[in-house]
Amino acid sequence: MPKLVTVLKPEKIDEQARYYVRSHILLPAGTIGLVSMVGGIGALAYQLLASHTYSWITFLSSSLLIVIGASCGFGQARYHRYLFKTFPEFYAAKMRTAVAQRNKKTRGKAEAEIPAIEHPGRGFVTAISIAGAVLVFGSSAGAYMYGDLEILPSALVPWAGFYWAKLFCWRGVVD
Repeated sequence: MPKLVTVLKPEKIDEQARYYVRSHILLPAGTIGLVSMVGGIGALAYQLLASHTYSWITFLSSSLLIVIGASCGFGQARYHRYLFKTFPEFYAAKMRTAVAQRNKKTRGKAEAEIPAIEHPGRGFVTAISIAGAVLVFGSSAGAYMYGDLEILPSALVPWAGFYWAKLFCWRGVVD
């Protein structure tokens, strides 16, 4: 018996890409950002109330860490938005692969191949991502080693800025 070949319509590709962004980018970013923000602010409150080591330098250091994390998160979210607008089939294929991995019936079947992304500057994406990670980790270590922030707020505050910037950068795109 011949098999029917289904052709994905462009609106289905956009819908699958939109669903992937919601479930695999925005949901984790919101959750991790909330946990990081509550933990970081709670640790700063502990530093203020219990250890009495909170000062203007502490405030400026934690604010700078939020800005550094937010700038890295904003940059990554802008790149992901570029991919979403230019190559929606990339996210749609990732969604189909994620669904196929969860489904017991299609687990053994061949999975959809994720299309390659070719655009100007593609070779710099990895280097820029590594530079952003070094900036976030280095600024956290520097704030802790400088002595005005304890380890927990210096580790959590930049990630709160990173994930909240990712979340707010997508606002209005995938309603």
